[in-house]
Amino acid sequence: MVLLNGRLLAAEAASLPLPNRGLYFNDGFFETLVWANGGLRYLSHHLARMRQAAEALGLALPASIATADALTATLAPLAATTATAATTGQRLRLQFWRGGGGLYAPETDATEWLATVQSFVANDAPVSTAGFAETVRTQLSAVSFCKGPNSLLYVLAARERQQRGIAELLLLSEQGYVAESVAAAVFWIADAQLYTPPLAAGCVAGVRRAHLLDVARQHGVQVREAYIRPAELRAADVVFTANVAGIRQLEQLEGTHLPTTAAPLLEQLRHWDKIR
Repeated sequence: MVLLNGRLLAAEAASLPLPNRGLYFNDGFFETLVWANGGLRYLSHHLARMRQAAEALGLALPASIATADALTATLAPLAATTATAATTGQRLRLQFWRGGGGLYAPETDATEWLATVQSFVANDAPVSTAGFAETVRTQLSAVSFCKGPNSLLYVLAARERQQRGIAELLLLSEQGYVAESVAAAVFWIADAQLYTPPLAAGCVAGVRRAHLLDVARQHGVQVREAYIRPAELRAADVVFTANVAGIRQLEQLEGTHLPTTAAPLLEQLRHWDKIR
């Protein structure tokens, strides 16, 4: 089942008429959410990024998904279509694109949208091998914080990761600083302080990134957004990635074995994240 502009339909019954500006010009963005225990995880952070993305692209969010209550009520029927006793949650993907036709200049700011669902699988397993991207770099722009406009960058990064046969790939900014992984934020711990690259490195404003920074600050942890070179990252006490699927500690980076003993701050973050 899918939700197409608010209508619950069988996937095979859904059709997207042409012209479609999302297909023609990548004129839109997407959001990936997790439904669990009767609601959406990290809801406030998702909604904030959706609103920011819509504003940056000049799109009008439909009222049915523009507030926390409306978004939850709208997506609940779709989430229920795959709920079983064996699932731990549902992974929902919201795709937004500008309606109408036209060439580069749009005819309207009205927004079309599609929501799809699949079973959610959490992943907190350690990352056995990781490397730094050699074929692509992040680029700061007015839309680099949201998901969708720069998707090809991450497709190419994932392709490089696959070709190199490693578990994860870390992307660097144009200036050579660590920015993010293919589909997650990068964090490191040094001297009991939590670090992550700033959004100015061209990385996505991940909702799990925002959530963990909030949680850490609320518990009195010193949080810093900082630029870091690859060699410096390899010297950190702990390196991990985080997205809606999980928190994953890196075990090896470009052949360097990283510390894998239990880090008190990392374990605290995992605990605080679960109880919030």
